[in-house]
Amino acid sequence: MASGFFALLDDIAALMDDVALLSKVATKKTAGILGDDLAVNAEKASGFVSSREIPVLWAITKGSLLNKLIILPFAFLLSAFVPAAISITLILGAVYLSYEGIEKIFEYFFPHHHAEKIIETVTLSEEEILLLEKSKIKSAIITDFILSVEIVIIALGTVEGESILNRILVVTFIAILATVGVYGIVALIVRMDDLGWLLKKRTTKIAQFIGDLLIKALPKVIKILGFVGTIALLLVAGGIFAHKIEASHGLLVKLPDMAREFLFGLVGGVFAFAVVTLFKKIFKKEAAL
Repeated sequence: MASGFFALLDDIAALMDDVALLSKVATKKTAGILGDDLAVNAEKASGFVSSREIPVLWAITKGSLLNKLIILPFAFLLSAFVPAAISITLILGAVYLSYEGIEKIFEYFFPHHHAEKIIETVTLSEEEILLLEKSKIKSAIITDFILSVEIVIIALGTVEGESILNRILVVTFIAILATVGVYGIVALIVRMDDLGWLLKKRTTKIAQFIGDLLIKALPKVIKILGFVGTIALLLVAGGIFAHKIEASHGLLVKLPDMAREFLFGLVGGVFAFAVVTLFKKIFKKEAAL
């Protein structure tokens, strides 16, 4: 009886070791999406009245958790019964990621002149401010859903061929990490300026200097995250192209893996961007007729 109990403990320990190792690999593979997720949500969660930043972020976090609860069962069912769908979804996701990366680069060099709306919140009623807040929360949750699908599918791709239990444990861990980790860091980022203002009220010059530094650093941190996230998107997409598309296996093999994957992501993104842009122009002409 005792030997059976200890054997069970050994099996559990071995399972946890496998899950920990696979989770480490899956975390590395999804790091690019997590970085982009972090950049996007830091931008969406900022710009609110200081007292509303954390409640808004908590509302987005709950929406993110609900997204995972919807996505995970479907992903596990596909993985168990239609495993080929995971590879197809991975490639389609890579196309989207590479397109998104190139779109961001294009926007940086050729920015669209958006008509900016300046809203004087002091003239709005409390009800109108709450409606604007709900609109931003809804937009953030929709964006999170898209990114969550990508994270879950990429995580599943890293544990392809493993037992269904390992797949469930690893991908669930990544999904929780994607929510708790990302939104925890976002909470710290969006409160940087508040901490800065508190330090600026101190009497010591060092505290005031650090406070001023934090206030000025916030928009720059968000921009840096956006840049890193864009590069990571192309690397993740290129890695999927390199491993999942057989025609690419013999191409550019002399290059370092990172450079090779980045080029694949770049080429795939340019192609996807060109196709989408062409279709947009066609539909625009048809709508004008």
